[in-house]
Amino acid sequence: MEKTKEELTEKVLNVLDQVRPYLQADGGDIKFVNITDDNTVNVELMGACGSCAFSTVTLKNGVETTLKKVLPEIKEVVAINI
Repeated sequence: MEKTKEELTEKVLNVLDQVRPYLQADGGDIKFVNITDDNTVNVELMGACGSCAFSTVTLKNGVETTLKKVLPEIKEVVAINI
């Protein structure tokens, strides 16, 4: 059964809340922006994450992997401020 966009958004926010403490421990943060019609999650990396050279690795290997594990319908996670 496919989730509605509202249900998917709620679940994405829940997962982001779970990974947020790891980013905050390094002086960064993540902000949910939206989910596109093709299930791409757009986020904004903030604080230290916004200027870190490894932010793309963190985003893909950490945030995206975690989200896809919980929500396989997510296509990818993109930081709109990189």
